[in-house]
Amino acid sequence: MTGPVAGRGDLDSASAVPLHPAARQVLLAALDRGYADPRRLHRAGREARLLLDNAREATSDALGVRADEVTFTPSGTHAVHLGLLGLVRGSRRGDLVVHPAVEHSAVHRAVEWGARGEAVPCDREGRVLADVLAQAATASEVGAVALQTANHEVGTLQPVGEVELPDDVPLFTDACASMGRLALPTGWAAAAGSAHKWGGPAGVGVLLVRKRARWRNPFPADDRADERSTGFENLPAALAAAAALQAVVAERDEVNARHHELIDVVRRRVAAEVPDVEVVGDPDRRLPHLVTFSCLYVDGEALVTELDRRGFGIASGSACTASTLAPSHVLEAMGVLTHGNVRLSLQRETTRSDVDAFCDALPGLVADLRGRVGL
Repeated sequence: MTGPVAGRGDLDSASAVPLHPAARQVLLAALDRGYADPRRLHRAGREARLLLDNAREATSDALGVRADEVTFTPSGTHAVHLGLLGLVRGSRRGDLVVHPAVEHSAVHRAVEWGARGEAVPCDREGRVLADVLAQAATASEVGAVALQTANHEVGTLQPVGEVELPDDVPLFTDACASMGRLALPTGWAAAAGSAHKWGGPAGVGVLLVRKRARWRNPFPADDRADERSTGFENLPAALAAAAALQAVVAERDEVNARHHELIDVVRRRVAAEVPDVEVVGDPDRRLPHLVTFSCLYVDGEALVTELDRRGFGIASGSACTASTLAPSHVLEAMGVLTHGNVRLSLQRETTRSDVDAFCDALPGLVADLRGRVGL
């Protein structure tokens, strides 16, 4: 039995994708075997511990890290909070976090709650000014630097492994947008991922903490099998997430090449066929499946609604606030057009005909919306 397949017009995979077929059978089988407490010494407990260890091992193999560096959390957001604030708490320097202005709101909220923050600027492609970031990190009170692996709204890759930091300033990378789709960069002390963005079940995050990192739990301790985790691990979901991750990594060269070509089609056609539009983000050094553009004199909510009526599911506005139609702090920090924002992120099965159908429908729809306001 295979899982549900996203509709042909579903062009919004940035937040969540359907369960990967590789994960479904694992999830169903593990539901009967992974119910017990992995701390217990009886047979069911030992089997649960074995399943947990297997999930860690599979995840570590897929990501190229040690198994004891892997922790499963209740969400990617929780992994971000744990990873970043744990580095701050373990720092001997201070509680200041230096981060680009385009970081995900999970980083901003973590800093507001448990640290102090200093935002540094980015260029018009959404890439941090690496020399400015490195210089800011030399301040004596800096406890950690946060730098996402790839931007969650425009797809631009960040120079995670290229920023030179003081030896005692650890780097946290939010890899939720890229984990599984791209190999992890180098140079980080802690990293976070989110399973439902690569085809695992929702409710599973991945926290990676390097073996020699100075990390201390920033939240109340919990006597679990993994001292970094909070609460009871969802073992069936963690196993399914690991199975999906392995499958995505195995097929990503083919999928990424196909997605990169399809996004190139969107970038070219939108720029050529829609007047007064700005396609944003790095055209080459980017996530392969995502593109964002903004249409002048068009309301983003109206675009989402009208495209949905025509069978196309897309995103607009901020990717990380309670209201997805709120103004995007990422686009504002980049200094690009924020009105009439459209964000496409391709599903695993998206085809050229799906992309062409969207591009065929878009110019007339934008013209119609502009006409409604007399433009």
